[in-house]
Amino acid sequence: MKILFFDDYKLGVVKGDNVVDVTQAVSDIPRLGPHDLINGLIEKFSDYRTKLEAAAAAGTGVPLSSVKIRPPLPRPINIDCMAVNYMEDGTKSEPSPINAFHKSPSSIIGDGDTMVFTDIPAISFEGEAEIAVVIGKRASNVKAAQAMDYIFGYVNFIDGSARGLLPSNNTFFQMKSRETFGPIGPYLVTADEISDPHNLQVRLWVNGGLKQNYNTSDMAHNIPKCIEWVTSIHTLHPGDILAMGTNHRGLSSFHDGDKIELEVDGLGRLHVNCRDELKRTWARETRLERAQKGLPGPSQQLTGKYAKT
Repeated sequence: MKILFFDDYKLGVVKGDNVVDVTQAVSDIPRLGPHDLINGLIEKFSDYRTKLEAAAAAGTGVPLSSVKIRPPLPRPINIDCMAVNYMEDGTKSEPSPINAFHKSPSSIIGDGDTMVFTDIPAISFEGEAEIAVVIGKRASNVKAAQAMDYIFGYVNFIDGSARGLLPSNNTFFQMKSRETFGPIGPYLVTADEISDPHNLQVRLWVNGGLKQNYNTSDMAHNIPKCIEWVTSIHTLHPGDILAMGTNHRGLSSFHDGDKIELEVDGLGRLHVNCRDELKRTWARETRLERAQKGLPGPSQQLTGKYAKT
């Protein structure tokens, strides 16, 4: 099942190219806002699945193209992101030590929304194409052997980054947790629709040009191991996001006016805009293209405020 919010946060189920309003089927879930509704639905999904399926079957819906798609998880309690969790197309000789960071729930935006690059001296702005796990029930000290049972579903996730801020040894908070730096969507896909999350193609386009293109089989630490490790540190709750990291070789800088698209097999296509009022520019080359030229890391700023002359 594909579940989303649309227009004024009506709850919808995708039916072909249409979305059917199923809000009435979950009207008894207590909530102060849409975040409570979706988290409550996820927690008690077994009680509501039949109702949602019946409501979706009975309705014709409206075209997805005619509605405003909202973030399917407007305010998760936790967003945890695995760090350096790919073998980079087999070019790494061994996995990096398992590691992660916390990203602010305030970073969340949805399909058609805009990543905003603020007036800060970043070397570049990037967005990492990722598959993210959505937690289905309270998870604390979960063993890897049982970890997949705690997954509600999956969602496209872009991990926005402002690279090169100071101090250089302590930047993850200001690099990752900025508002608009956590695009997700367009909808949640329940786990039963994804037969093998460790064999999905992840693709990211910038203005129609394919930049990232990798398979989740290249993951260094698999999903069960990551869930085990994260839940040994803190509890995950229904509706929480665990993003599984990226293959960095296709990363490139994002610019003002860019149109970003992310598609993980089976999860639909997420569309995101970019805005930079300073109109800064960077080279368009990917990390891999820079490495092939013997150049380090992200591209340096070419023009605009903070460009080095």
